[in-house]
Amino acid sequence: MPLDWSRVGAGNVSPLLRPREIYAALPHRPWPYLRHEQGEVLERWFDRRSDRDVVIKQNTGGGKTVVGLLIAQSTLNEGVGKAVYLAPDTYLARQVRTEADRLGLVTTDDARDLAFRRGRAILVTTFHKLINGMSVFGVVGDDREKIDLGIVVVDDAHAALATAEGQFRLTIPADHEAYDELLEEFAEDMKAQSPKAWADVCTDDYTATIRIPFWSWADRQDEVMAILHPHAKEDEFKFVWPLIGDILPLCAATVTSRSVEMRPPCLPIAMIPAFHEAARRVYLTATLADDSVLVTDLDADPAMLRRPVTPGSASDLGDRMILAPIGLNPELDDEAVRVMARQFADGDRDGDNVAEDEPVNVVVLVPSKKAAAAWRPYADRVHLVGDLETGVAELKAGHVGLVVLVNKYDGVDLPGDACRLLILDGVPRPMDAAERREAGVLRGSGTPLTRQIQRIEQGMGRGVRDSEDHCVVLLLGSELAVAIHEPRQRGLLSPATRAQVELSHQIAQQIEGEGLDAVRSAISACLDRKPQWLTLSRRALADIRYAESSVVRPEAIAAREAFDLAVTGQLRGAADQMQRTITELQDKAVRGLLTEQRAAYLHQVDAASAQRMLTRALADNPFVLRPAAGVTPTQLKAAAAQAAAAAEFLTAEYKDGMALVLGVRALLDEIVWGDEDRTDDAEAAWERLGLHLGLASTRPEKRYGTGPDNLWALSSSCHAVIELKTGCSTDTISKSDLDQLGGSARWAERTHSGADQVPVMVHPSDTIHDKGVAVLGMRVVTEQTWERLKQAVRGFAVALADGQGRWKDEIAVAEQLAYTKLTAGNFFQTYAVTPRSTAG
Repeated sequence: MPLDWSRVGAGNVSPLLRPREIYAALPHRPWPYLRHEQGEVLERWFDRRSDRDVVIKQNTGGGKTVVGLLIAQSTLNEGVGKAVYLAPDTYLARQVRTEADRLGLVTTDDARDLAFRRGRAILVTTFHKLINGMSVFGVVGDDREKIDLGIVVVDDAHAALATAEGQFRLTIPADHEAYDELLEEFAEDMKAQSPKAWADVCTDDYTATIRIPFWSWADRQDEVMAILHPHAKEDEFKFVWPLIGDILPLCAATVTSRSVEMRPPCLPIAMIPAFHEAARRVYLTATLADDSVLVTDLDADPAMLRRPVTPGSASDLGDRMILAPIGLNPELDDEAVRVMARQFADGDRDGDNVAEDEPVNVVVLVPSKKAAAAWRPYADRVHLVGDLETGVAELKAGHVGLVVLVNKYDGVDLPGDACRLLILDGVPRPMDAAERREAGVLRGSGTPLTRQIQRIEQGMGRGVRDSEDHCVVLLLGSELAVAIHEPRQRGLLSPATRAQVELSHQIAQQIEGEGLDAVRSAISACLDRKPQWLTLSRRALADIRYAESSVVRPEAIAAREAFDLAVTGQLRGAADQMQRTITELQDKAVRGLLTEQRAAYLHQVDAASAQRMLTRALADNPFVLRPAAGVTPTQLKAAAAQAAAAAEFLTAEYKDGMALVLGVRALLDEIVWGDEDRTDDAEAAWERLGLHLGLASTRPEKRYGTGPDNLWALSSSCHAVIELKTGCSTDTISKSDLDQLGGSARWAERTHSGADQVPVMVHPSDTIHDKGVAVLGMRVVTEQTWERLKQAVRGFAVALADGQGRWKDEIAVAEQLAYTKLTAGNFFQTYAVTPRSTAG
């Protein structure tokens, strides 16, 4: 007689609650046991499951997806409510559903599925599906059913937040009629802030950004509403308008030649009740130190975030050797590294054109299509985000060769042989208008630096997916080399990654100054699993522990609390809330930006006080909005002695010789020819170049909204008035550029009466357009003379770095300034030329 299984165990049908027990009871477990680290995390979450906000941190490849799915299933079994698992994009959502199938857990991708509605299946979908103005989960103010949730698991939380921020940002493209109407409405206000930036916007320079002054924006909301509301149902509006339409006066409006963007100071996440009111919210992240964005974007509880759930040990990270070739030898050429990478992909590790070694998959992460172009001669595949799934599957299936992934630094799993050599060639830069403006305002501050280090660490984690995996990571370029050399930046890495970087640094010290053969040898030690390297690598991680607490910056908490007050009309309370934190901040750039935001809140109840407050903000950060009454430019005074000023600056900036060499090289690399996206970087770098050389240097156009891109005080009676056109691709200097330089020279004459002005144009060509007239006394730094200048500045840094702190010695600095002809008197005579007419 066949057994009736329905009668077996009938008295013991209580659902399992502990995630580890749920896994143990699965009929088709993919592994006999969970990893030890996964079990620890699940037990610690279970003990804290009543906390509404929980951050779970594990090293990359630590099995966070399985952890998140089991937590969701545990919540379903407990009867707390429906479960949603959110991935950053559809590609990753499919990966999660595949993992759930392996576990035997029931999932769906449809919010209307009855199994999900009845709490019998986990909904696996994207952040975009939940967070948008037409959300099927319901939005405050609409007539859709509001779906209540027991738990929301946010996978790869920091990556998902980029999507969330986009959902609360209304972008009106330049070809939309509302764009022209808004520009016409606020033209005079923007022109008053920066005549040059306004002119750049009008002439289709998409790198220029202007924030519409908050007082103009708030005072003319009736006009703004009349322009925007008629379009509320259009595709460009309908997914965002319901989320921010009622708080437009609080939004920052930023204008470029391509769009007008409106973004609130924090995300009004309460507009999505399903997320905001969920009983449990779990954030799965890599071991990133700063979780402030979870507060500003998702209104997470700071106290709960500060107590992350982690495994007991951080030694679960795969074996990585992390090297920056340029940090080993500043003379190593990026192109030579590309050739070497191709050789490893072909099995020619010795570089002797004989493929006698096992070929490996080499994966290169680049931030843009433009950056990918340098790799195309060596690449077997170049994949954009849209075709990643096929590309990654091919890598997992076997040997492909050298594969370039464009702008994908997170959410890609490349286990085992899918990637043995991982190369990061640059990091993504802010793309939308508000982010570009903020990056410029906070340049040099610790806040954007923290974000950048997080992106770098995310990228470095693509090639190791568990503790038995191994991969070599090469960081190409000076910017990335600085990230692992400079102590402040290295300190922002997670404990385990930092330990691997420090071990790799000991390897690097032994081969410092050597050529690529030494780099090949080091890489092979990791790839060939040399016992000596393996022992050291595992020992380096053996006693590493996760940080016991996460960083949640006080300014993020204040920003969220102030925004929540402002949304309810308590604008003076919002301003006061921000002030309590502002007074305690040491970072002047951040302090100035927060004071600008405080003034924006205060304006709506006390306009006069708000304008006075902006003046105080400028004292901390000269790049914030300028008061309506304008700002009087200050006199730029030359240093008493150039060499002494240079030595003082270099001493404060650099702790060792390698930091000096890498820092100067990174500075010079910021000046990129023919790339309009990098013009602001070039202007900032030119300012810092002057400071490195002991010259008083400033950016008047950024500080005052008028004047040249850069101004250098060459002496007490002579200034260099500098306009940068590094983004130009024309073979002549246009009339408009010449007119701009002439106007800037006249501004300098008025501002610094009695001083001589040397007009300088940084432009790829030294030839004047036939409709233009050269400015009297004008000099041109061309792409050719720039190369000579760059070599001179590099030589200056290398010479001072060679020895015991020579960059701190005024006499040594003076000798090098004179030798390299970088003194104020020689600089533009040596590294600039007299412009030519088209006839000559």
